Amino acid sequence: MATITLRNGEKMPQVGFGLWKVTENTAEVVENALKTGYRLLDGAADYGNEVEAGKGLKNAIEKGIVKREEVFVTSKLWNTFHDKENVVPIAKKQLADWGLDYFDLYLIHFPVSLKYVDPAVRYPPGWTNEKGEVELAKGAPLHETWAAMEELVELGLVKSIGISNMQGSLILDLLKYAKIKPAVLQIEHHPYLQQPSLIKLAKEQDIAVTAYSSFGPASFIELGWENAKETPVLFEHDTITSIAKAHNVTPAQVLLRWSTQRGLAVIPKSNNQTRLEANLKVNDFDLTEDEIKSIAKLDRGLRFNNPEDYLGTLLIFA
Repeated sequence: MATITLRNGEKMPQVGFGLWKVTENTAEVVENALKTGYRLLDGAADYGNEVEAGKGLKNAIEKGIVKREEVFVTSKLWNTFHDKENVVPIAKKQLADWGLDYFDLYLIHFPVSLKYVDPAVRYPPGWTNEKGEVELAKGAPLHETWAAMEELVELGLVKSIGISNMQGSLILDLLKYAKIKPAVLQIEHHPYLQQPSLIKLAKEQDIAVTAYSSFGPASFIELGWENAKETPVLFEHDTITSIAKAHNVTPAQVLLRWSTQRGLAVIPKSNNQTRLEANLKVNDFDLTEDEIKSIAKLDRGLRFNNPEDYLGTLLIFA
């Protein structure tokens, strides 16, 4: 399996299995993904399924499908735990939920700090308080949160740390004081939202990039988001389907290969076994330079995972 070597020498599989919205039979889904050949599991506290995902990983280990050291497990720090005193405790809770001693990668999920919610009161806490309001934290500046992230590495709880949904100016600021620089930047990335300047910055700073929502609106239509429902489905777009036909592959494979061929990691998921296997074989063919250019022309700067749209506030991408 193709891997990306992170700045600290750790190797991250280039194609992983994303756990967002995996809410039914999660343990079985995770075990099957590992049996199929996936070696990266991308999770988060906010997904609400880390206990079940951990059971699936444990089952796969006990059955001899994988060894722990063969699986790259990613999790994320949620916005309500950015206060420096909360980072280590919540990471330990998440590790306990997974049944693990360490995470291979731990990311700051969003660059916004919300008021702390005790996990004993509500977990995962989501975006709003008990009144249904988005309430910002009074403290928790990024430099303090990042220092606590670095402590996770020093304690051996995490091998690599990184960031997600973070824009260029904030990344440049973080790099000024980071003792341990971010190893990975995870971003929404698909033909409708390509963010070339952000990817260029990450590569210049030796930060690997993981693309999520590689299929564009497909990830969000089931959530009922209007901008997703009104956007042409990439699986049916003439540019994508014609390339797929030329290579005798699926449109999904074209979309994933478009990212991996350009050096990005991807974390698709599927409930269909045939597609699950196909998504893992996206490095078996190469797109031509003209095909890559034709996909580049599809960029609309269209972001689906934008808190402003579904919360009416938190203009973090303004």
